[in-house]
Amino acid sequence: MDKPRFPLRLKLIVSFSLVIIIGVFVLTIVGINLIGSTIIRQAQDKVRLDLNSAREVYRSENEVIRTKIRLTAERFFIKDALRVSDIGRLRGELRKIREEEGLDILTLTDSNGRILVRAHNPEISGDRPKDDVIGWVLRHGEPVVATVIVSESELAKIGPQYLARARIALIPTPKSRPLEKTEEMSGMFIKAAAPVFDYSGNLIGVLYGGNMLNRNYDIVDKVKNTVYLGEMYKDREIGTATIFLDDARISTNVLNVHGERAIGTRVSEEVYDQVILKGNPWIGRAFVVNAWYMTAYEPIRNINGNIIGMLYVGMLEAPYVDLRSRVVLAFWGIALLSVVLLSVIAYYTTSNIVRPVKALAMATERVAHGDMTHRVDISSRDEIGFLGDSFNKMTTALQEATEGYQTLTNTLEEKVREKTDELRATQDFLIQSEKLASLGKLAAGVAHEINNPLTSILLNSHLLLERSSDERNSENLQLIIDETTRCSTIVSGLLEFARQTPPEKTPVGINKIIESTLLIMETQALVHKVRFIREFADGLPDIMVDVNKVKQVFTNIVMNAMEAMSHGGSLAIRTRFSEERDSVEIEFEDTGKGIPDENLKKIFDPFFSTKGAKGTGLGLAISYGIIQQHNGRIDVRSEVGKGTSITISLPILEQPKEGKEEKSG
Repeated sequence: MDKPRFPLRLKLIVSFSLVIIIGVFVLTIVGINLIGSTIIRQAQDKVRLDLNSAREVYRSENEVIRTKIRLTAERFFIKDALRVSDIGRLRGELRKIREEEGLDILTLTDSNGRILVRAHNPEISGDRPKDDVIGWVLRHGEPVVATVIVSESELAKIGPQYLARARIALIPTPKSRPLEKTEEMSGMFIKAAAPVFDYSGNLIGVLYGGNMLNRNYDIVDKVKNTVYLGEMYKDREIGTATIFLDDARISTNVLNVHGERAIGTRVSEEVYDQVILKGNPWIGRAFVVNAWYMTAYEPIRNINGNIIGMLYVGMLEAPYVDLRSRVVLAFWGIALLSVVLLSVIAYYTTSNIVRPVKALAMATERVAHGDMTHRVDISSRDEIGFLGDSFNKMTTALQEATEGYQTLTNTLEEKVREKTDELRATQDFLIQSEKLASLGKLAAGVAHEINNPLTSILLNSHLLLERSSDERNSENLQLIIDETTRCSTIVSGLLEFARQTPPEKTPVGINKIIESTLLIMETQALVHKVRFIREFADGLPDIMVDVNKVKQVFTNIVMNAMEAMSHGGSLAIRTRFSEERDSVEIEFEDTGKGIPDENLKKIFDPFFSTKGAKGTGLGLAISYGIIQQHNGRIDVRSEVGKGTSITISLPILEQPKEGKEEKSG
């Protein structure tokens, strides 16, 4: 029974289509990832600048209050009234100034810090509150402004209305830290104080005052209107600002599901640990009350430098997500159009190859049936044209031999069979040569098309680095340059792998390679909601590896792990000695969906992929080849629904043997 035949045109079209589809989709995926990362990075840079603006608004409000208190403390009526102890006049004048300047509190003490007049609550006086702002002025004799926390008992002396404003019910929010109390009773104030001197320059009192921030929305609304200019997106305000007392919102324009200010809602424990406990700014993506925002937080400190709250700004993430979605759709549309156009070109190209071959095949068949007069008409000036000319010469010679030597029929038939066999062998060789040449051209074209944008990125990154004056931006630009260079090396490495180019090995610590790989994957891990767990062994010796090729292997494994955890998860990376201590083992263990047994044996086969059109099937095959070049091995264990563990073993760098004789000096 004859084996089924596959037309040459079908083989060529399938081969061309595979190369075209793989190349186009690799470029598309890389482009989408680069643009997505750029959009997220731009959003983070924008919210970082917005936080700077919010900080300036907050500082400006502090300076306004400090100026009001300082100028009031220099007024002559205070000096005169204190000199003659005219408390009645002080009460009247200070009450009037408090109302005119829009201050919540305004208080005058003597030179020992004892309260003489509370303009906001004149019935209570004579006490000596423990107030860091008053103490600072008494020690230094200069005006000061600071954010302070006022306890419930002190609020009661200020007035019952302030005690009521400070009382805020705490509302648990997703991922907030556990808290025993259910409401906040303290008040946060911007408080300024200034010394009062007599005409001889002696300190005779302290004037202090300020505004309460609990349920005071002037600052946060000023930040929103100044930074975001009331910009809307789909009937929602893009920008928000908040002042936190500890981890609770006491002044905010973030709205809850009822359209009310989300007073009392709390920040996540992750942000609390970073900002309140560690005192570091926090910038990133966060779910704020009822929507996703790009957020920025920084600590608010009191006069002693202790962290008492946070200042926050945030932008709706939706505009950036929608922009990224539109870019993705555009990329996929271009990719699909490219595949269609290139497929049409491939069809016509293969037709030009198959048509003369088919003519040769038909001519060969006619010659085989005894028609020595048939000639092929192939005018191409290539190998197939040369083959056609050779065929015509052959049939001419056969015809002449047949006519001249009828007696040598049997010998001529044998020669015809030999020539036919040679013709078929030559035909197969030419077809294979043409196929390899075409595939080589396509591979070179793909490498060229990838290297061009990489070269552009590298050139512009160098230009930006030369012009950058910001150290943090310079570090990021240098990282872009390093990784773009590595991408270019990987493209060359893919072609070198096919030719089995030996790796360029150097001694290096494996933990350093892993850490540099994870550093460039942090942004994508944030997008995939994947957490890296590092469990690196200490004291591991250097090993001889090609750093770029090994980083390529690690990057591929980490990317596969993140794609296997579509709803987030964790990826544990461990390093250790092998049991025989003759090699270093690197284990990547994820919490993804796992690999079925029927696919586990095929994951290192070239072009095998479970990602459909999104996968090339080359990543693990190339990784397997790289590890083999390093005399290492890869072991895979997986359980469906629980995750996958990939362990790489690489031999340890040989140490110099002891006992060698030293050369005499």
